[in-house]
Amino acid sequence: MFNERPRSEYGHQARRKQTIKTALLVILAIILCISLAFVLYNWKNKLGTEKKELLHLWDEGVYDKAFELSRTGLEEKPMDYFLLTLHGFASYQLAIAQINNFDTLTYIDECIWSLRKALQVKNDANDGRLQYVLGKAYYYKGSGYADLAVQFLEEARDLSYNAVDIPEYLGLAYAAIQDYRSSVEAFSQALVPSAESTSDYPSDLLLLAIARSYIALDEPETATAYLLRCIETSRDSNTVITARLLLGDILAKAGKSEDAEAQFQAILDEDGENAEAHFQLGELYEERGNRTRARAEWRRAWNIDSTHAKARERLARLPN
Repeated sequence: MFNERPRSEYGHQARRKQTIKTALLVILAIILCISLAFVLYNWKNKLGTEKKELLHLWDEGVYDKAFELSRTGLEEKPMDYFLLTLHGFASYQLAIAQINNFDTLTYIDECIWSLRKALQVKNDANDGRLQYVLGKAYYYKGSGYADLAVQFLEEARDLSYNAVDIPEYLGLAYAAIQDYRSSVEAFSQALVPSAESTSDYPSDLLLLAIARSYIALDEPETATAYLLRCIETSRDSNTVITARLLLGDILAKAGKSEDAEAQFQAILDEDGENAEAHFQLGELYEERGNRTRARAEWRRAWNIDSTHAKARERLARLPN
């Protein structure tokens, strides 16, 4: 009887300690959950702010800062689809703004690396924008990558991403791999006006590119039509000179010597001195049997451009 009360007090104290311990554990668990939720909220909020800032920079056309911020973000999150995509897009915009070819290719390589990685991260991306930019990036990388330009531009079209300049880039890329029939088919689509076309559409460079493809297909009459249109509409003297040289060559091969001469002479009237025009005039004069004038034209071509191999060969074979 005398030991019953102390036992009750000990049991009560033990239960109270257990209750306090349990309560402390619950409180600690609640604190831990709140802390974790707070950390996750801050992380998500920071990520959201980062993305909003990147999108704002992109919308404002501040591509250099978007490039740097996305690159910094990729150091921490190298497999983030959004960062990879925007970094690739910013790289492309910086590439086409460069004057130096080395700088252009540096950004193009960065663009290709980033967008190819983005496609690996999210291989079900199906809006076509990545393929579109990748195709144009490969085109700018050089003719050796024209097959990849065709691949990704066609993929973009298959995904119903129909940017207005896709047919033009496809035409140029197909021409680079010498698939001239596909080239002119793509160019024919590029000639169809759209709501996004400017008043100068199609461009003189597009007309020139179409003419080159028809020349390669041995369709000189069609090529001539595009060259004449290019000469008539172009405001760029270098483009006009190129078109006149191509047209003069077509006319010369067709036996229209005087018409060809008129094209080469028009170049000299506009440009003053042009080595290729002088050389081609020399060719015409030799065909007519006027070797003295031919020699004079070849020599002028050589004096203007000492690297003109054909003019050098012509002069070397003639007696002094």
